[in-house]
Amino acid sequence: MPGRRASPGARQGGFAAVHGLAGLLAVVLGVLATGPAPARDAGAGGPLREVMAAEFAVSAGRLDEAVRWYLAAARAAPGDAALASRATRYALLGRDDDALREALALWRERAPESLGMQGASATLALRTGKARAARRQLEAMLRDGGARGWLAAFAVLGTGSRDPELSARVLGQLFDRGALPTRPMALAAAGQLALGLGDDALFGRIDAVARELHPGDPALGLLRVRHLHRTGRSDEARTVLDALATGAALQGPGIRERMALAYGELGAADAGAALLAAAPAAGDLGQLALRASLLAEAGDKEALSGLYEQLAKGAEVPDPARRLLLGQVAEFLELPEQALEWYRSVPGGEQRATARLRETKVLHDLGRREDAWQALHDLQQDAEAEGNLRRDAYLMESELRRKDDDAEGELDALARGLAAFPDESALLYSRALLWERRDDIPRAEADLRRILVAEPDSTAALNALGYTLADRTERYEEALELIERARLAEPANAAIIDSYGWVLYRLGRHEEALVELRRAFVLEKDAEIASHIGTVLWELGRREEAREWFEQARSIDPDNRSLRRALEDIGG
Repeated sequence: MPGRRASPGARQGGFAAVHGLAGLLAVVLGVLATGPAPARDAGAGGPLREVMAAEFAVSAGRLDEAVRWYLAAARAAPGDAALASRATRYALLGRDDDALREALALWRERAPESLGMQGASATLALRTGKARAARRQLEAMLRDGGARGWLAAFAVLGTGSRDPELSARVLGQLFDRGALPTRPMALAAAGQLALGLGDDALFGRIDAVARELHPGDPALGLLRVRHLHRTGRSDEARTVLDALATGAALQGPGIRERMALAYGELGAADAGAALLAAAPAAGDLGQLALRASLLAEAGDKEALSGLYEQLAKGAEVPDPARRLLLGQVAEFLELPEQALEWYRSVPGGEQRATARLRETKVLHDLGRREDAWQALHDLQQDAEAEGNLRRDAYLMESELRRKDDDAEGELDALARGLAAFPDESALLYSRALLWERRDDIPRAEADLRRILVAEPDSTAALNALGYTLADRTERYEEALELIERARLAEPANAAIIDSYGWVLYRLGRHEEALVELRRAFVLEKDAEIASHIGTVLWELGRREEAREWFEQARSIDPDNRSLRRALEDIGG
């Protein structure tokens, strides 16, 4: 159970230009979810039995069954657009094109044409290989839907098709016909979609128009930098980024920060820090923190020391955020004694809780382990401290024990935490990870199921347990139901789609698995997803393609655990 599956939260890349493809897909599903009242609100005279059966199937993660029951409910309630809409929504997530066709037809009969309806029609056309019909629907969405229209249309192309090459071809046709909007944000989204679909040539054509119409637009320029870097032309990417940076002072602080992050992605963190220093946002501690992290990444202790002195000059006023940042910069500079002083001087506010936790980490780094354990135990027993701080003290202790290779101490810290905070999900997650590292899958499963007893709709726990069962046991059908429950709640979550693809692979449905895994990679460039794609391709006998994906995974994260296991399995 890789750690990313056991911890909720999104990840953001330094080159993100506009809305991510996960966000685009959420637009389509959000359109379907709004409008008609939910089917479960049907009156007493409605098809109650069918609706209840459908909801039960959804809760159990049996998607195909849920679609069948919702279709039965919609047939039994002529004129009910809400039921037809709900049947369509779930059919979009399934693989039964006939069911989607029927649900969409019922919805179309009962409600006026809508953006969600057009998106469902375009998705069905793409799935059945009807490129011309899909293009017509998408053109209508682009023409009449405004910003929501192009977001929804791009979402359909990005994630609705089972064939990325078909989606790229249709996007190219829409571009050639002049159907794509030419505003900077829309062109940036189209370019990002082309990159996600793997069509570098199409991106180049879109980018050429963008450069002609909006030559100085920074979002489009950052996307160009990303493309050049991804295709191995990092020197060209640096040239483009340098040109963008010359006008950065004219932009708001947000775009300068994105440019600084882009420098970091190119391995030029020092240039990113210099960009922020050239046009500092007065009083913006967040920007100063970013600058400090870039300097630390660049190993520029001289410049970081200068920033530290600059920050310290304003520390006479007891500003909690500034003193917390000073402690963090002192840690970057490997000045643990000074970091400890700054953390202990944070006067109050939410920063005080963070500072108290950081104190224990610094004590541990200083080799004062007994002091660290005592400080953590004091926090854990502090009746006046907020519950989250006390909980986090147990988590911090478990993390520090793990760094010391003290597995028994780590387990003890989590056990004490759970005694104080029974069924606390963060503690149970951490312990499940520990059990999984020890190959004790039954205990990992037990902790994840404890989370689901208290939080039955926790998508993180559903996905973590489903993936664990798929990856480490042969209980594939059970894993599929758990992952389906998570997928119904968060259909645009790349990690969940990856889990879905992985369980399909384990079920022997290799071609279907490859489609889903590629969809996940379109949404998020992740080493684990890339290694999964490589594994499936290897099983399909497509060895050269597999090696390319393994190399791509290595370039993202050479120490990725799934990648290491995959290479061991194939003897690579």
